[in-house]
Amino acid sequence: VQLQASGGGLVQAGDSLRLSCAASGRIFSINVMGWYRQAPGKQQELVAVITSAGSAKYVDAVKGRFTISRDNAKNTVYLQMNSLKPEDTAVYYCNHNSVAGSMWGQGTLVTVSS
Repeated sequence: VQLQASGGGLVQAGDSLRLSCAASGRIFSINVMGWYRQAPGKQQELVAVITSAGSAKYVDAVKGRFTISRDNAKNTVYLQMNSLKPEDTAVYYCNHNSVAGSMWGQGTLVTVSS
């Protein structure tokens, strides 16, 4: 499985961004896709994950502001980020988990200025 992420950028606090991650290759129908982030000087943390059945989970810091969704026909996962805060600044990584293993995208930088 290969993952191609896009959608990062530089925005101001309160703005919105949408990240996309398209998976290609040998994809099993049952999988979990998600977004993780790593801020400068900090450990990587889970942001949100969603199963192929559509069940989602979020880290508390983004609940109510971020929405993860997916289009199984396109093997694509999205992260709609609203009301962005400077503390959301990080490199965001897409992840795909299935019986074939765990794969990571290349990361996309999100910078939120105050």
